[in-house]
Amino acid sequence: MAAATANTVNTVMGYQKSIEPLNGTNYPSWYKDVNIAIAMCEYDLALRQDKPAEPADPNGDRTAIEKWERSDRMANMIIKNTISLAIYGAIPNKDQDGNELSTKAYLAKVEENFKSSSKTYASTLIMKMLTSQYDGQSGIMEHIMSMCDMENKLKTLDMAISDGFLVHFIMTSLPVQYSPFKISYNT
Repeated sequence: MAAATANTVNTVMGYQKSIEPLNGTNYPSWYKDVNIAIAMCEYDLALRQDKPAEPADPNGDRTAIEKWERSDRMANMIIKNTISLAIYGAIPNKDQDGNELSTKAYLAKVEENFKSSSKTYASTLIMKMLTSQYDGQSGIMEHIMSMCDMENKLKTLDMAISDGFLVHFIMTSLPVQYSPFKISYNT
């Protein structure tokens, strides 16, 4: 039993360490990473289901409730431990009655706080794609992959760019010496 508990703790800590702390500019990637970590640690029950009702019989089986409560408690700990201290205090973790928020409700509060910053981040990425120019220092493949990475980040922000636009952005970012390549592509 002790070995199984140690393995679980190591697994949770390993996933938690792999998550870049929420710092205000990385909400979409943080959200994705936190959800993956919670699912991999098998604490996502509280995200997928509402809390089960108490049994009518006071001596009834509380197994489902206890399982949900553990999932909620552990997922909440993972989430809160991956938020930078500067931000942590700005997100309410209790409801109006002073009760601890469920994991699902807490994530909704986090999203509420960072939805607008995601839009700002998306605008920054779009401007970076529009103004990006190949510098000739790094490899051309690295430059193209960087542009694809920006497009993927925009996709996570629900601002997908079509493949045609991506190719256009890449082509316009290449210097004059790549003109034969651009002409060949356009024809």
